[in-house]
Amino acid sequence: MTTTSKPPEREVTSAWAPFAVRVFRALWIAQLASNVGSWMQTVGAQWLLVGESATLVTLVQTASSLPVMLLALPSGVLADRFDRRGVLLAAQFAMLGVSTTLAVLAFADALTPGLLLGLTFLMGCGTALMGPAWQAIQPELVDRAQLGQAAALGAVNMNLARAAGPALGGVVVAAAGVGWVFAFNAVSYLGIAAVLLVWKRPLAPAAGGERLREALRTGRRYVRNAPGVRRVLLRTVLFVPGGAALWALLPLVASRSLGLGPGGYGLLLGAVGVGAVGGAFVLPAVRRLLGPNGTLAAGAVVYAGVLAVLAAAPAPWLAVVVLLPAGLAWIGVLSTLNATLQTRLPGWVRARGLAVYLLVFQGGQALAAPVWGALAAGPGPAVSLLTAAGLLVAGAVSVRWWPLYDADAIDPTPSGHWPVPPLVFEPGPADGPVRISVSYRVAPENRAAFTDGMAHVARSRRRTGALDWGLYQDGNDPEGFVETYVVGSWAEHLAQHRGRLTATDREHEERARGLLMPGTAPEVTHAFDVAAGPVVVRRDAAESPG
Repeated sequence: MTTTSKPPEREVTSAWAPFAVRVFRALWIAQLASNVGSWMQTVGAQWLLVGESATLVTLVQTASSLPVMLLALPSGVLADRFDRRGVLLAAQFAMLGVSTTLAVLAFADALTPGLLLGLTFLMGCGTALMGPAWQAIQPELVDRAQLGQAAALGAVNMNLARAAGPALGGVVVAAAGVGWVFAFNAVSYLGIAAVLLVWKRPLAPAAGGERLREALRTGRRYVRNAPGVRRVLLRTVLFVPGGAALWALLPLVASRSLGLGPGGYGLLLGAVGVGAVGGAFVLPAVRRLLGPNGTLAAGAVVYAGVLAVLAAAPAPWLAVVVLLPAGLAWIGVLSTLNATLQTRLPGWVRARGLAVYLLVFQGGQALAAPVWGALAAGPGPAVSLLTAAGLLVAGAVSVRWWPLYDADAIDPTPSGHWPVPPLVFEPGPADGPVRISVSYRVAPENRAAFTDGMAHVARSRRRTGALDWGLYQDGNDPEGFVETYVVGSWAEHLAQHRGRLTATDREHEERARGLLMPGTAPEVTHAFDVAAGPVVVRRDAAESPG
């Protein structure tokens, strides 16, 4: 893809607008084939364990999701530091190898529960490696205005696969055996790999030489100081554990409560997918009517109602009907959360921010699934489903106190508004810590507004690299204020100058500086830790007056 592949940014009037981008369209189709294969494999894996125990069945989901808890953040670092296209290709070929091994063992009738769960765990490792990079390339494929539709189409993709994959998987398992669903899944990874190989991704700015541990700290620091991102994560925590009950317990509902075979189980999963695909047509209108927070609350309530009906062990046809709105609710909540997060994260830390989201999302499923399985093994599936429904209703009510913040107020476009600092020293990239001090002069009538505005600046400094931050008023000069913060190294501070700041950061700075006394400007100094050793003096800088 070239930098001209995306159409001009404009107001989006259709939920299908991202399909106008050729590379997005090709990747979407290839992903659909891969997702169908994944759902076929899930049906095969869970059905192999249905005769073992309820806990083993739910552990399939745990084995798929747990690797994200372990590897999401390192995977986000890899996707931010290296070519995301290369990371995605590595993940595809790794999962191809694991799926092939599953198929060979299944055909040889040598696939024990332990091997099945272990290889499923390795597949989850590939998913963990792929997830942050896949999410992070979406803004490279479509315009910011289309990210909401792109996220919804991603959910449609998954749910189309959920509609076709389980049903197809159930038929294949019943007719030919589990080995063939594993074999199809292996082949399905080749499509995404082929599209990625021909995609000419634009060169991205160099990410710098951050080491893994430092990059992890940087990502965590960004999320910790981004209230809007944290609120998306909170809403995810309040939905996913309850929502996971459906996926964890549906095999048991199908086989034990409804007396269905693998084909019937696939039909139930397919009903959720059909509901999600149909929901894609109505979601734009729902969002316009209810807004993002109303969509989250309504989705959780609808999903809870579905779980409550399933707990009553309805007739199979009624179960199919009631699962249709579950698909609509699932896609409505997840696409809202995903799009809100995508529009908040700047490119330099996007994969790490999305990795934290995937960690919360997949980790919530991985930890909740065995809990629902244990409850199903004891009091029964109905108790598990009703408990999950209660959690979802509580989460819906909590939107009143913990809503999503307005994503339109955030502009993550890079802003290089800081000039290169003029120093008489030539610091090395690793020199530091560096203390930056900025002096301001503020009229008495503007002091309160200035200090309030600097609270936003403080979060900006911390998001982009500051280890600490403070604002002080001069005891001998009431009009004098000094902002001071420390970054870990000179390279870290130069990263603030060269790409980490956004248009929103600039807006907050300009708003605060607009309150300074007329005719005054901030004065900036940079001080280096003397324990860092001698710093080379540039002769030309040393001989200049400033």
